[in-house]
Amino acid sequence: MAEGKLIVVSNRLPLSVRRGPEGWVAEPSSGGLASAVNPILKKVGGLWIGWPGHAPRELDADRETLLAGARQKHGFVTVNLPADLARRFYEGYANQTLWPLFHNFATNFEADPEGWSAYVTANRRFRDAVLEHLEPGDTVWIHDYHLMLLPRLIRDVAPEARVGFFLHIPFPASETFRILPHRDEVLRGLLGADLVAFQTHLDLQHFRSSLLRVLGLPSALDRVTAQGSSTRLEALPIGIAPEEFAGYIENDAKTQRAFEALRRRYRGRRILLGVDRMDYTKGINEKCLALERLLALQPELRERVVLLQIAEPSRACLPAYRECRSHIIATVDRINRRFGTSDYRPIILLEQHHEPADVFELLRAGDVCYVGSLHDGMNLVAKEFVSARDDERGVLILSKFAGAARELTTALQVNPFFVDSCAMAIADALNMPAEEQVTRMRTMRDVVEQFNAYRWTADILTDAARLCDDSISVPDSLTPAGSDECPSFERPSLA
Repeated sequence: MAEGKLIVVSNRLPLSVRRGPEGWVAEPSSGGLASAVNPILKKVGGLWIGWPGHAPRELDADRETLLAGARQKHGFVTVNLPADLARRFYEGYANQTLWPLFHNFATNFEADPEGWSAYVTANRRFRDAVLEHLEPGDTVWIHDYHLMLLPRLIRDVAPEARVGFFLHIPFPASETFRILPHRDEVLRGLLGADLVAFQTHLDLQHFRSSLLRVLGLPSALDRVTAQGSSTRLEALPIGIAPEEFAGYIENDAKTQRAFEALRRRYRGRRILLGVDRMDYTKGINEKCLALERLLALQPELRERVVLLQIAEPSRACLPAYRECRSHIIATVDRINRRFGTSDYRPIILLEQHHEPADVFELLRAGDVCYVGSLHDGMNLVAKEFVSARDDERGVLILSKFAGAARELTTALQVNPFFVDSCAMAIADALNMPAEEQVTRMRTMRDVVEQFNAYRWTADILTDAARLCDDSISVPDSLTPAGSDECPSFERPSLA
């Protein structure tokens, strides 16, 4: 079989199109996935298939021209979803059913037949887009909970296709997963892949348990055989591309000036930093309560510490997210009234999108970064904070319920539901000696740099290739551990 290309499939493309004042514009999206996969696509001539964002009700020639340019230049292939279908697919089964249940928020879980119908229809449209470009020898790499039916949909039509799937969010315990309507179809959809990979071994174990309890399918530690085929199971935590942050301070004078201005603005005060989406899974409210508890217990810290909390708008059309926002704003207002003065607010809530350079400024300026997720597949902010701190200073407070906690073991790890303990962790972070900060940060930086997004991509592609007699090209610089080109490192325990 001839060597094939890589086809990446995700709900969203690494760009979003929107109608601006002067016409349609395309804005690139950032993140570990885009930065890791794009270099490989350039080397192997692959494609990225996904939804580009807002679509008008009628065909727009300018928009189509813009998308054609993205296809020609970057290999981005558009899946067109009518506005109503896109809304019911994304806001329905994907984010009102799967998202809350997979994050252990069953109280926010909603399910309706229209949402499931839209989910099936959207997955079929993604299948059609893949099949239009699929050739012998290709590898299809599917991402995340929006597309869990897609592996089987592809397999049923193209049984020889090589298909990998990576779940970026947690996989729930079987007792929780059994609540899910159409759970059988979801599991069978995933089993259409040759490889299904998760962020942690715990997620993998939950998946195996659900296979047994829902479908009656026993599995080996790393493999399950069903429906006439074998699916490999792996835990492969995603990394970041550290060089995304390298050079901001050194090469960007504007960023340097903004960084210095930020430090001047908060001179004499310690910066506790939070970088999250406005999402009920991120623990923003609990973080605020922890700071409130600390200021109550240690009055000498009042006017000496400030929480800068980015809360990027997210899914504001969903009732659970509007309720989450209202609750957080009420908490912030109450704490600011309790401890604030004419020139001091303990909590500054930043409810707007921040460009990567802006986030970098904050990561560099923060004395403490607090990642308080109530449940998270990985949380790359934790790794981004570590990567940004080439000064080897600063302290990371990290929820035990974020996937990153399995790797960043020298962070101050907390149970975000235990407010008193979190308050004491903030105090410990603020008082940590410089020598201890350096020791902890060096250990975490080694992990982030060694197990980066490129390595993660190469590991997955290599595992997918092992399932067939031939393989796609993995660039030498991205060859996974154990090869001549890349030294072997022991991955931290994920148990």
